[in-house]
Amino acid sequence: MHATPTFEFATSDHILFGAGVSQTLGARLTGLGHTPLLVTGRTLHRAQPVITHLQAAGQTWRQYPVIGEPTLETVREGVALARDHNCDYVIAVGGGSVLDAGKAIAALLTNPGDPLDYLEIIGRGRQISRPAAPFVAIPTTAGTGSEVTRNAVLFSPEHRLKVSLRSPHMLPTLAVVDPELTLSLPPALTATTGLDALTQLIEPFVSNRANPLTDALCREGIRRAARSLRVAAAQPHDLAARTDMALASLFGGLALANAKLGAVHGFAGPFGGMFQAPHGGICAALLPHVVAVNVRALRTRSPGHPILARYDELGCLLTNDAAAGADDAVVWLQQLCADLQIPGLAVYGLAEKHFHELIDKARRSSSMQGNPISLTDEELRDILRMAL
Repeated sequence: MHATPTFEFATSDHILFGAGVSQTLGARLTGLGHTPLLVTGRTLHRAQPVITHLQAAGQTWRQYPVIGEPTLETVREGVALARDHNCDYVIAVGGGSVLDAGKAIAALLTNPGDPLDYLEIIGRGRQISRPAAPFVAIPTTAGTGSEVTRNAVLFSPEHRLKVSLRSPHMLPTLAVVDPELTLSLPPALTATTGLDALTQLIEPFVSNRANPLTDALCREGIRRAARSLRVAAAQPHDLAARTDMALASLFGGLALANAKLGAVHGFAGPFGGMFQAPHGGICAALLPHVVAVNVRALRTRSPGHPILARYDELGCLLTNDAAAGADDAVVWLQQLCADLQIPGLAVYGLAEKHFHELIDKARRSSSMQGNPISLTDEELRDILRMAL
């Protein structure tokens, strides 16, 4: 018998999932505070159900729009706005960037200092010692799983790097996952965010920190994404497919927060700092090639490694074929990216002259530490060449 590993599992205080659940927010917000900072995308359109409930409760609120990926300055401005208006809790309605911004603002609303005081790699690396302000995460995409993770990815233009603000205190108070909020997501964004969700299910499943609880979430999430991602991209108003993808994203967030990621995200963070590119698009372009190189490296240097059986199982889960294996997983992922018209990384500006810097930065990322095998520089270059 195989010994069960010791592990812990942490997530949001409360998760509310289902079509239409965003319409039942009123009672859920009671007791969190009196004056929320409402973090949104460019417009208030997707936040309208929340605004309706705030108005019905007689609460005043202040909007803070986040346009693009959050920077350190985004967080500083959001914290200052919240303090100026005596906001005592934070609601974020939007994609992963909006949720990450809200999460970081909630943390620094109750902890003194600047984001750089707490950031890994480029900052002082201090621990966030106080619980964040109450934070409600309402995703409108199915990709990042940020509504149940304990970190916020922030961009530092000065350092040309994306880094994580990270703490158990940053787990959201309430995650509201309503697939109906994703129905208007356009096909291209559905594809890239969906592939991010799939990546965040595959990488924890084969990571060196996998555990039985995250394994169960990953298996179920991979099945749902495999059967529904193409459908959701081709038929945006198919609620069953949207529900599958919302669950896949949620399960991926739960898994990555409690296991580890791998080389796809090891590259994606530094790449996003060096080039203007959507996170989901980066992950999508890298995913088939990371799987292929990991399998090759394991077969070559560690042929008895138990993770090879995981990659064979991945082939079964993706293809719904009990006879499939790791090579079938690679072919299936390559075909999926072709069907969804995922461009290579060259479209964002990557060339071979950037490989050395990108690999150096990727090696220092926390995600790379979860990869099932330590890849050589040449193997990492192979991934980037194939992803061009």
